[in-house]
Formats: sequence, C-alpha cells, structure tokens
Amino acid sequence: MNIVILDGYTLNPGDQSWEPMEALGTLTIYDRTPTEQIVERAKEADIVLVNKLELREEHLAQLPRLKYIGVTATGYNNVDLEAARKQGIVVTNVKGYSSPSVAQHTFALLLALTNHVELHSQSVHSGDWTRASDFCYWKTPLVELSGKTMGLIGLGDIGTQVAQIALAFGMKVLVYRKHPSQTDHEQLKNVSLEELFRSSDVVSLHCPLTEETREIVNADSLALMKPSAYLLNTGRGPLINEADLAAALQGGQIAGAGLDVLSSEPPQADNPLLSAPNCIITPHIAWAFFESRQRLLQLAAENIRLFQAGTPQNVVS
Repeated sequence: MNIVILDGYTLNPGDQSWEPMEALGTLTIYDRTPTEQIVERAKEADIVLVNKLELREEHLAQLPRLKYIGVTATGYNNVDLEAARKQGIVVTNVKGYSSPSVAQHTFALLLALTNHVELHSQSVHSGDWTRASDFCYWKTPLVELSGKTMGLIGLGDIGTQVAQIALAFGMKVLVYRKHPSQTDHEQLKNVSLEELFRSSDVVSLHCPLTEETREIVNADSLALMKPSAYLLNTGRGPLINEADLAAALQGGQIAGAGLDVLSSEPPQADNPLLSAPNCIITPHIAWAFFESRQRLLQLAAENIRLFQAGTPQNVVS
C-alpha cells in the first residue's frame, strides 16, 4: 500500500524514527503540503496521514484510490467526515497519547500565572537581587494553590489527570461534563456550568470542540468569574470568544489567562489576546513533548496495521 504523510513535520521534525510506518507500506513523507498540492501529492495514495491539514470534499472527490485517512491527533474536525463516508474512506484518530504532557502543561501555565518564576529569574539576572536591601523580594503577589478550587470543563483522559494533579496540590475540584453520572470519584463534585464559573479560582478547559461548546467562555460566563480567578485553555481555541476574554483581561474582570491554543493558528497579528494583560500564550505545544509524539507515531502506525488487517480501531467516520 502507498502511504503518504502530508504534514509530518510537527509530529516528527527529525527526532523520531518513521520505521513503524515504513514497515506497513511504501512511505512518502512531506513536511508540509500547501492546500493546492493536496490532490497531486495524494493521488496515488491508498492511505493518507494528516495532522492539521484540512481534507475537504473537493479534495476527496479527486482521490478515488484513497481508502484510509489517519489523523495524527485526537481532534479530527480537519477532515470532512461526511464526504469520507460517502466514498467509503475509513477515518481514524489517536486518543490518549498526550494526556500526561497536556496535564503537565496545564499546570505549567497555571504556575506561570501564580508563581511568576520567569519574571523573578529575569529580575535576579538583571541585578535586582544584588541591589536589594533585604534578603528576598517579590515583584508581584504570589498565589498559593492549596485550598483553591479548580473547575474543570470536561473530564476525559486529560481532565482526569489534571484533576489528580489539582488534588495533589490540595485543591478542591469541581467538574462540569456532558454525562455527570460517569463521574464516580468521591473527591470530584459535579456542578452546573454557572456554578463552576462562579465558584472556581481556576477554570480549565478540557472538552472537545462542538457546536455546544464553541465559545463556552464568553462575556456572560466571564462575568460570573471571580476577579481573582484564572482561565486555562489547552483544549481548542474556539472554546473561547477571544474578544470577550481580551476585554475581561483589559478590565481586570479576571486575574489572568494561560492559553496553549487560539482560534486561528498561527494567530493573526491583530488577535486581541496578543496584547492583553496577564495573558500567557504558548504556541500549541502541550501535545508536542518528545514522549507524546513518540506514542502518537506508534499508535498511528498501529491504527494503520489494524486497518490493513480488517479490524480498524479508533474509527471516527
């Protein structure tokens, strides 16, 4: 089988081995593929792998040989599933590969907001400590997490690991999820969305992007939050109305935000969050730890192997 990877660079910029894929067929790898070259590069493919590249109906209609699309990510809204179904193309995703790293990065964002380690390190290196009159100093208030309340919107694999870390910090954990009956941890409390926004010191987003969750964070929900509260998003950018969040930060309506995702990636230069105060933004890297990408590559290869064996797994089409 001909296997074509259309945007392989972010998954493997050179620090991984493609051997698991190479064992499954004739492999062609493109670091990046412009939209106008999708059909040309994939026309002889039986199997196509994509990460964020969009495969729409107009592309699939010109790829009659294509039998399988493997999304090398958990989210798969970049593939037109209805068009794939009509053509009998199996589409799979990869789940759970990045849960430890995304949970870790969630707290890295939170600690950046509460501990300001980088700010104080830069201050020391610039000579402030050498010139100080006392044995210690701090340039901004420091916030202790123990006893604070973490509100999780979504409790899948990642949300569950975030909850465990929060409990280890001595935090209380509130949860809003689509099926609250599935939450059976005695230390996690299911609440309404309104109560979660109103009662949490930290709101962290770990839900999928659907029409129900799109802009779940907006002017109304932000108005419910404490002025001392923080918002974290390592899920999907469109979960937040970015103009509303920027306005809330500008007005001191909440204390800060830590974001790993934005509605458009890379962002436009006029994205209001780029100039909002107390807003930490990282370039969608929570999934990109070496170990996570290694698991992702292995699991994506296993998806292909099982498809070839006639027993596909993680099918989303």
